[in-house]
Amino acid sequence: MTDTNPNAIRKIVIVGGGSAGWICASMLSHFFRKDGGHSSPCEIELIESEQIGTVGVGESTIPPFLQLISSLGLDEREFIQATQAGFKLAIRFENWRKKGDVYYHPFGSIGGPIGPHEFYQCWLRAKANGHPSALQDFAPASIMADQWKFMLPDKMSKTLLSNAKYALHIDANLVAKFLRKFSEDRGVTRVEGIVDQVVTRNDGSIEKVVLQNGHEASGDLFIDCSGFRSILNGKAMDTPFIDWSDVLLNDRAITVQTENIQQPHPYTLACAQDFGWRWRIPLQHRAGNGYVFCSKYISDDEARHVLLSQVEGTPITDTWLVPFKTGMRSKLWNKNCVAIGLAGGFIEPLESTALHLIYRGMDYLLRFFPDRDLAPSLQAEYNRRMAADYEEIRDFIVLHYQTTQRDDTPFWREYQKVEQPQSLKERIELFRETGTLRDGVDDMFRAPSWQSVMEGMGIRPKRYQQLVDVVPYDVIRQALDASAPIIRQNVSGLPDHGEFLARHCPAPPPPPPPEHRRPKAAAPAAV
Repeated sequence: MTDTNPNAIRKIVIVGGGSAGWICASMLSHFFRKDGGHSSPCEIELIESEQIGTVGVGESTIPPFLQLISSLGLDEREFIQATQAGFKLAIRFENWRKKGDVYYHPFGSIGGPIGPHEFYQCWLRAKANGHPSALQDFAPASIMADQWKFMLPDKMSKTLLSNAKYALHIDANLVAKFLRKFSEDRGVTRVEGIVDQVVTRNDGSIEKVVLQNGHEASGDLFIDCSGFRSILNGKAMDTPFIDWSDVLLNDRAITVQTENIQQPHPYTLACAQDFGWRWRIPLQHRAGNGYVFCSKYISDDEARHVLLSQVEGTPITDTWLVPFKTGMRSKLWNKNCVAIGLAGGFIEPLESTALHLIYRGMDYLLRFFPDRDLAPSLQAEYNRRMAADYEEIRDFIVLHYQTTQRDDTPFWREYQKVEQPQSLKERIELFRETGTLRDGVDDMFRAPSWQSVMEGMGIRPKRYQQLVDVVPYDVIRQALDASAPIIRQNVSGLPDHGEFLARHCPAPPPPPPPEHRRPKAAAPAAV
């Protein structure tokens, strides 16, 4: 008689490293580790090659990424220092609704209930009565981000600022390096090599992968972290790709790293351009920059010129072109193969969801973890939940484009003709009435996110919910009039973001970039 399942998964093979591969390896090795020791009842082998570069996307995260750090038992301060990280309170959107407009998508709550009623509904009633406030006046994270201030929310528990939340700006390559050591310390075997052949069984499942050096890796479960190549889920298993380029027009990105010329700001910058948008993600010792664009309207060289003319600081790497197709595999879990990260799908990084989808994919896999029977019901539920996440992110990003008032270039004019996904159309119509939001299971974006972007893009409900009329208007007005100045006053007394980093979690200077990532002599300086 045995105390374990004789049909349990005994070996997992991860194909691909980078952030995706090592997040998967770290979670598996941590949660399968036996109590009191490092041995695991499940062997984990990761295959990667130093000859194959990683995309390195996902340097901006959202608050649930901190759950990964916590769940692995990592020291957050140590992680921040090892990955050159800075704090992120919000995303700052410039020029999206129209040129010159600025709004924030903050992390955390906006305001607090007034009596039994949601703050947003009370604010709508105040606006209907001519109140001069803006919604973000009551979002602590937005005020902190706008003033470049930072403090840990749990250190502000007795103030309105405790409603703020934060995420991190990280170096994706350093995250992979950090988690590789974590995983190998817990028994993960790393194999250097390039997959040459994928051997499948009669039922279409994967039997083994064969490397160019002759090494063979068999397993019960395969995790495809091979990036856009999707060599297991896409190529070997021929899982169809659902293309969303009809609603998300961008198909390329140019990236470059630059020196910091001032302290890092605690937000991700997303600045709309003539043919796409530009990001800036500051770390402690450098900044990541990129231009996501539509190749139908601007060439690679033109996009490179635009990016280099707008970045702050001297480039410290060559520019890097990343072609992509927006969409997802019809089955992220197909037989005994689970696609994680870019191997399963890609949605442009406007809302910083790339790393979150990796963590989410592994979290769901652990929830629905199979034995060697690979129950179809587990696969179906996994695929349903992951598809819902991808579609929610798609809709949220399309929202930024299709509610714009910009018509100054062919790119923005084309978006006026794009047919909204039905799910987004229904969300917007519902919201336009009384600010009601459609709630789902494990939604990634909560009410403050939808409310912030809707308001920022000029979508305000026709009316507030009538139940709010039971609260005397003077009570609402007094609450708004009192809280906004207090938030600003409390924020003004906080340390600058750069000062907080230097005092509490300074990162050591990074090593010089590898030779192939250093800028060419002819690379133009920032203007």
